[in-house]
Amino acid sequence: MTTPSTERRTIHRAWWVALAVLGALVAAAGFRSSTGALIEPLEHEFGWSRTMTSGAVTANLVIYGLTAPFAAALMERLGLRRVIVAALLLVGIGSGLTTVMTSPWQLWVLWGGFVGLGAGAMALVLGSVVANRWFESRRGLVTGLFSAASSTGQLVFLPAIAALAAGPGWRYAALVVAGAAFAIIPVIVLVVADRPADVGVRPYGAAPEVEPEPEVKPESKPESKPESKPESVVTPTAVVSGRHTEGTGGRAEAALPARVALQTLGEASHRLSFWLLAGTFFICGWSTNGLIGTHFIPAAHDHGMPPTTAAGLLALIGIFDIAGTVASGWLTDRVDPRLLLVGYYVLRGLSLLVVPSVLGPGVEPSLFLFIVFYGLDWVATVPPTMALCRAHFGLERSSIVFGWVFAAHMVGAGIAATFAGWVRQSSGDYFWAWLTAGILCLIAGFACLAIPRRAPEGARSPGTTPDDAAPSAGQRGSVTKSSA
Repeated sequence: MTTPSTERRTIHRAWWVALAVLGALVAAAGFRSSTGALIEPLEHEFGWSRTMTSGAVTANLVIYGLTAPFAAALMERLGLRRVIVAALLLVGIGSGLTTVMTSPWQLWVLWGGFVGLGAGAMALVLGSVVANRWFESRRGLVTGLFSAASSTGQLVFLPAIAALAAGPGWRYAALVVAGAAFAIIPVIVLVVADRPADVGVRPYGAAPEVEPEPEVKPESKPESKPESKPESVVTPTAVVSGRHTEGTGGRAEAALPARVALQTLGEASHRLSFWLLAGTFFICGWSTNGLIGTHFIPAAHDHGMPPTTAAGLLALIGIFDIAGTVASGWLTDRVDPRLLLVGYYVLRGLSLLVVPSVLGPGVEPSLFLFIVFYGLDWVATVPPTMALCRAHFGLERSSIVFGWVFAAHMVGAGIAATFAGWVRQSSGDYFWAWLTAGILCLIAGFACLAIPRRAPEGARSPGTTPDDAAPSAGQRGSVTKSSA
């Protein structure tokens, strides 16, 4: 086993795993974010309507989101490495096959089925699982880094995809994304391990294990045999955390990840906090992936802006999102996550209300200011939302609960993609789409004030400790320090 002195002298394995997973998330996000740049080229080549292409994006977003909670349970059964590799294969195959499609239903199957399933298995819930398994400290920072992966995908892929679509053609863009997905697979195979114990280390920041002293029993008292545990009993918490009970019962239950995901949903749905988190995250998806991520490039083009320039602005959002999301993770370790969410949603809503007045053929200072602000706020909601899932549902179940919250996020994104496409086709512009999203974000901001600070002691799940919950006033500003 790796000794504490060795861990201090070298970079902890958890950071290498996090880096490899970050690469997989970036590759998956590349195609997910490229749909906005490919909508108009597909419409021009095949004569499809905006409602038709927006519907394919909706299928992608909804399947992407609904895959997440089942993927979290599947990771407990098959392991991180197998699930990530299978997901990358789906993304690569789905992206590559779009180059030979000829019918709308093929677009729906490839964007929705292949890419939606693959990218959904590597959604933010993957970051939650890795952070919970591999890190005892710095969880907020790590989840912030994973949350920024989607923005990094925009930064890396969008300008190249837009340039290829405008030049050689959109098929070259699809092949670039497929190649990137395939290229990351060997890295995952070589670097990622399912759990720290598999490679003989403790989670990053975990306290050293202390060997208990053997208990000496009086000779006059005969040893009593320990009671045997029933082999057929296993708690949902044990399955979710990957710690199965002794005997065959744990293995039997672990073989049913869908049952675990649905059972966790059933238990979480009895809490008001779950519906508030899912509802506000629904609006988060509506205002990001569904509206800006899908329709910003076509909307900017309606105002005379070249698609390549609009794609560059989306990539710029990705740059500022990296900084904003990492900063949000840092703040989540120190500030009440509910207050962070209030600020994020209210400011986002106000910014969306001014979009129709700042779009134009060129990049004016007002539009640049919107890009900077929206980038900082893009997925800054993720770290505090993950923290509240841990606080209310326990560390062991939080990944699957967050998977369902994330599913609501992508369902909101899917509905917004179709709604905005319908608004554009029926009215000729996106004005009512921007207005609707802005009002919804303001509602989400005030709804966050109703989220309890933490679950009542009687309702908190096993595995939840005060450290898992939102930081208290006395805890803010104090973070456990551990060397890399």
